[in-house]
Amino acid sequence: MVRSRRRAVLRRVPAACCLRGLGPRQAPASNLGFLEGLRVSEVSASAGFTTDVVVIGGCGRVGLPLGIALASRGLQVTLYDINAAAVDVVNEGRLPFDEEGAAAPLATCVGEGRLKATTDPASVASAEHLVVIVGTPVDEHLNPNIGAVPAAIERCADYLRDGQLIVLRSTVHPGVTALTEKLVKRLGVNADVAFCPERIAEGKAMTELFELPQIVAARTPEATERAEKLFRNLASQIVVLEPEEAELAKLFTNTWRYIKFAAANQFWMMSNDFGLDFERIRHAIRFQYPRAADMPGAGFAAGPCLLKDTMQLAAFNNNNFVLGHSAMLINEGLPLYVVSRLQERFDLSEMTVGILGMAFKGGSDDIRESLAYKLRKVVMLRAKETLCSDPYVKDDRFVPLDEVLRRADLLIVAAPHPQYRDLETDVPVADMWGVTSKGVRV
Repeated sequence: MVRSRRRAVLRRVPAACCLRGLGPRQAPASNLGFLEGLRVSEVSASAGFTTDVVVIGGCGRVGLPLGIALASRGLQVTLYDINAAAVDVVNEGRLPFDEEGAAAPLATCVGEGRLKATTDPASVASAEHLVVIVGTPVDEHLNPNIGAVPAAIERCADYLRDGQLIVLRSTVHPGVTALTEKLVKRLGVNADVAFCPERIAEGKAMTELFELPQIVAARTPEATERAEKLFRNLASQIVVLEPEEAELAKLFTNTWRYIKFAAANQFWMMSNDFGLDFERIRHAIRFQYPRAADMPGAGFAAGPCLLKDTMQLAAFNNNNFVLGHSAMLINEGLPLYVVSRLQERFDLSEMTVGILGMAFKGGSDDIRESLAYKLRKVVMLRAKETLCSDPYVKDDRFVPLDEVLRRADLLIVAAPHPQYRDLETDVPVADMWGVTSKGVRV
C-alpha cells in the first residue's frame, strides 16, 4: 500500500521522479554555513546519539569531502577509517590528498571540534546517521563483487543501533540496497536504509556537494524523509527515486560518460589515421552549435569509476551490453593505439621515451586505474628507456620534468596537467589531449 502511494506521487511529475526544492528558504550554494532549520543535531541528541554522522570509509576521496561539507553546515561528524595514517593526517587538520577548496574548511572544522577521524569501529554506535562509503568493485574478470558493502556493514555489526539511518553513498550494483536491508533485518537492528549516491567530480567536491541536486532513495516514506532531511544540509534540491531506480541512475551516469569518451576517442583515431587533426574538426562541430556542445576531446578515459561501472551495468544486463563492451575496447585499447602509431614513425628501440603525467586526469594526484600505467608497460616493451614524470604524484621511480625534457627523444602526454601547456622542447611530442596547443595528431 505504501509503495502504491509513492508510485502515484512519482507519476505526477516529469521523468518519473519526485523533485523537491527548498523554495524561498534556499541558501546560496557557495555558502558554507548550514541551512537554518535543517540541522539534525537536536534530533540526534534527543535519541541518545552524541554524533550526527559517522562516515564509514571517511578519510577517502569521497568520504572526506562529504564529512567536511556536513561539518561545515554545523553537524557533528566522525570519520571512521581503517587507514591509520590518513586518520592521523586528518586529525592534524590536513588533507591526505589534493582536493580543491577543502583544506581551509577541514582545518576550521577540526579546529572547532566539529570533525574528527578515528580507527575505532565503536564510533559507529555514536551516530544517528551512518554513511557508508564502500562501493561495488569488480574482480579481475570484470564481475561485480556484490558482497563488499554487506561485508563492510557486518564488520560494524556489533555497533549498529536501533533508530539509525544507514546511507549507502558509493556506487553499488543494482540490488545491493535491498541486500543491505535484508542484512540489517537479519542482524536484528531496527534501522532505516537509504541509497543516496555521490555525484561529485574529483577536484570539484567542495562546490558540487552544495550545488548539485542530491538523489535520495529509500523503501519507506519515513526512511526517505530522514535521508532527505540529512542531505538538505547540503543541497537545495532533492530528487526522490526508488532504490533500484537510483542504483541504475548512478550506473547510467558513469556509463554515459564512458561511452561519450569512447566515441570521441574513436573519432580521434579515425581522423588521425587519415592525417587529420581531430581537434580542428571538433572545434568546427561545436562552434556556436549547441547540439554538439558536449562532445569531449580525445584522451584516456580512466579512473576508479567509468570502466568499473560500465562493466557492472553489463553484468546487470546478463552481459548483453554491446555498446558498453565496445566502449571498453576503444578506451582500454587507446594506449596500444598510441604506441603502435608512434612505432610506425620512430624506431622506439633506439629512443628514450618520456611519459608526462601518470594521474588518471589533469591537475590530480589520483593514479587509480590510470591508463598512463598501461601506456608505460607498452612503451617499456618497445623503447630503449622509459622515463615517467608527474608534478602531483609522489613516486620514487619518477624523475623531474626538466630531466625528462633533457634526456628524452620522444614525449607522450599521458595526463593533461596544466604544467605541460608551455613545454619548451625540440623533440616530437605525442599529445592526443591537445594540452600543448600544437595539434593532436600522433
